[in-house]
Amino acid sequence: MALTPAESPGFLLWHATLRWQRGIAAALAPLDLTHVQFVLLACTWWLNEQGEQPNQLAVARQAGTDVKMASQVLRTLEAKGLIRREVDPADTRAKRLRVTDAGAGLAPRAIAAVEEADTRFFEPVPVAEAIALLGRLAGRPES
Repeated sequence: MALTPAESPGFLLWHATLRWQRGIAAALAPLDLTHVQFVLLACTWWLNEQGEQPNQLAVARQAGTDVKMASQVLRTLEAKGLIRREVDPADTRAKRLRVTDAGAGLAPRAIAAVEEADTRFFEPVPVAEAIALLGRLAGRPES
């Protein structure tokens, strides 16, 4: 049975994702962050707030990103003065990550901007329903 684009869940998800990404990009532009820079900065900040000094692999896993791509983006965040990458004394091949004061100031502002964009985007759907559906689609077990 052939589906029209309006009946194709994958096609609709593609368009919804594009619309959501445009909203996130617009929210982050004034902060001079791309979406992936935001995700890696926010994950590093959050892990630091939990008392961890994660390596690049841990941040990439937390973010759900490719490790090599994460390494490149983390270098960009370091060049912007938002994180520090330090050699891990236990494994000189690994880099430990810590947000700088500038990164620690920017991360909560960026998270607030993204949360506001998410609130606008998901407004037509009850939050609990959106979280349950997206969690299932992401393959995460229900809490």
